[in-house]
Amino acid sequence: MRVRGSRTIWFAAIASLPSLPAIAAEIVDSAQPIIVTAPGGGIDLDDGLSLSGAAIARSGRPDLLGALTREIAGISLQDAQNNPWQPNLVYRGFTASPLQGQGQGLAVYLDGARFNQPFGDTVQFDLIPEAALRDVSVLDSSPVYGLNALGGAILLETKTGARDPGLDASVTGGRFGYGEASLSGGIQRGEFSAFGALQYSRERGWRDHSPSRLYNGYADIGLDRDGGGLHLKLVGADTDLTGNGVAPVELLAADRRAVFTWPDNSRSRYGRISLHPWLALSGHMRVEGTAYVQRLRLRTVNGDAADIKGCDADPGLLCLEASGEGDGAEARLIGAGGAPVADLLGGEGYGVLNRGRTGSDAAGALFQIIDERPLASGDNHLSVGLSYDSSRTRFRASTELGALTEDRSVTGLGKIIAQPDGAIAPISLIAHARYWGVFAQEKLPILPGLSAEIGMRYNHARIRLADQIGTALNGRHAYSRVNPGIEIDWRLQPGLTLRAGYAESNRAPTPAELSCADPAAPCTLSNFFVADPPLQQVVARGWEAGANGTGHVGTVQLEWLLSAYRTTNHRDIQYIASGIRGRAYFQNVGDTRRQGIEATLKARHGGFAATLGYAFTDARYRDGLILSSPVNPAANDDGTITVARGDRLPGIPRHSLTLSADYAGRGWALGGDVLLRSGQYLVGDEGNDNAPMKGYAIVNLHGSVDLMPGVALFAEVSNLLDRKYATFGTFSDIGDIELDEAPGASNPRAYGPGAPRRWYMGMRMSF
Repeated sequence: MRVRGSRTIWFAAIASLPSLPAIAAEIVDSAQPIIVTAPGGGIDLDDGLSLSGAAIARSGRPDLLGALTREIAGISLQDAQNNPWQPNLVYRGFTASPLQGQGQGLAVYLDGARFNQPFGDTVQFDLIPEAALRDVSVLDSSPVYGLNALGGAILLETKTGARDPGLDASVTGGRFGYGEASLSGGIQRGEFSAFGALQYSRERGWRDHSPSRLYNGYADIGLDRDGGGLHLKLVGADTDLTGNGVAPVELLAADRRAVFTWPDNSRSRYGRISLHPWLALSGHMRVEGTAYVQRLRLRTVNGDAADIKGCDADPGLLCLEASGEGDGAEARLIGAGGAPVADLLGGEGYGVLNRGRTGSDAAGALFQIIDERPLASGDNHLSVGLSYDSSRTRFRASTELGALTEDRSVTGLGKIIAQPDGAIAPISLIAHARYWGVFAQEKLPILPGLSAEIGMRYNHARIRLADQIGTALNGRHAYSRVNPGIEIDWRLQPGLTLRAGYAESNRAPTPAELSCADPAAPCTLSNFFVADPPLQQVVARGWEAGANGTGHVGTVQLEWLLSAYRTTNHRDIQYIASGIRGRAYFQNVGDTRRQGIEATLKARHGGFAATLGYAFTDARYRDGLILSSPVNPAANDDGTITVARGDRLPGIPRHSLTLSADYAGRGWALGGDVLLRSGQYLVGDEGNDNAPMKGYAIVNLHGSVDLMPGVALFAEVSNLLDRKYATFGTFSDIGDIELDEAPGASNPRAYGPGAPRRWYMGMRMSF
């Protein structure tokens, strides 16, 4: 792996740790590891939402995404790909997603290093070693978290042998060919510790033609002494996921397991090595950091229908048609050699296979000085630091002409499409990205019980695109901004704290977005690159107020959190459908606003624990605009829709409610949760002209029984009542595709259906 600057980063990390002697008597006597989780030193953790490793594995098997939705009402998962390891995670109307077409509004950190992949700021949940997670925190927006923290940040902290000694193992089987095995364990011998985790998962999928397989691994080797420490971490993943996406509603009504067109597969190989040093400089000051190098290899193939038919004006040749542009809008289909493509199937029955290869090498470092000392009014916490992330991505894509079979799969015909206007053409691009950040965060005690959290960060992003076939994609882009933030915390009494704050953050356009911003030359999710009109960066300004506290009602322990927020995105970026089937482009769409309230109540009494959470999210456009949405039934003759100021953003449920309860008896445990989500507008219906999707309510149960100390059998049932529901919706052009299961189908609404009733059973050992 060769990434410019990576050697310098590693030398700096190693040089920052000499032999780690005990520096001075006044240094705090602590040999516990200090691992950076994010910029700023964790000042905001006091009012964040967090999950422990035990909560992630509460049902018996490691399940990060299930735990997030079970514990945090403001988080919803969308089945846009319809693969359990590839959801869109939506929090406060902002998204973290593995899909390139989603605007990424959440910053994700894994042990202090950015986990948003550099090419499109995407978040691939399949790469996360769930069995190795020690703690997960969901925090509100702060400038110190850097790029993409428009709606907040998600911090993932892994385990170490010093903090998590012992052995855990589980084996799980379930419906639809589900199988999983995980093994993790840690040891400590004096100053040295080690932790490792391996996890294997597979399933054939509950929908047709939808198998998946994952391998995940993690290792940590640490040296922790009084006054300093060093940890080396390794993360690896090899995944093969099939997610066949949304399907027309009439097809789902006839056969809920059916898929529209296929295959839709992604294969990832990921590896990351990171160093985590810390060194005490005095009894109240230390320097800590993280430095990493990583490599991601991603291959995708997507079989899709296409607006390709025999030419009306040139019999014997094929033409590409564009919807929403009037009858007869067609252009001859051109092959890779520059010659027109002959009609091989009698003028109809064509599809395409979109193939993409992404090779991304990245390196980065975060170093900060933490100063913690008591002042007259309380403890002062100061963090000053800098970060640097560098990446080189090679992207190649091609579109092969294919034939749609009777089961709507696509078989390649060996002809690579290369339209002269670039609408569909082979791509070879190298993207270099450099991100710098300098930040400071201070928790300043003003009066006893009253403190101010003050943060500021300078972000600079520089992106260079180099076309490897021609010159159309060449470009240089630079973005910079200083973001401030402040929060006032007032502790009125031991069980009650009030807070109010303001924060700014920004998101620079990704290389993928910059290269797919021309309406005249749209692209697909796997073929992203055309000539690039510049996009402006997104700037978010947000206010938040809230309260949190603890108390008792009799012998019941209570913990509660209440938040109200408003965040306005200026010059937001959105993925917009094109008149060519399966193509789209990015565009600044003016201002959008997300505002709402969140409330969480936790109760505990003996072996009983319950959590009730509610979230109200109001997400709207603040500027009127005209968008392309050619399949929308309300679209004009030219395929456009009108979005008025105040229309709701699609794909975001307005009301979310979560109730979970668990009881642990002697040798047994039983629990369950209820998830309720209100309806949402379909993606492509930004003007709110069609009926929204219906909401849904899901009931899940889990339980376990001990066979002997440290060994337990567990079982889980998700969607206990076998509800038929959908978490994501859009429009799909089905006019030219015959659905044998639903003859004459014409409704363009297409849903990402939720999974039916599923069961899991397994054994877990913990020593």
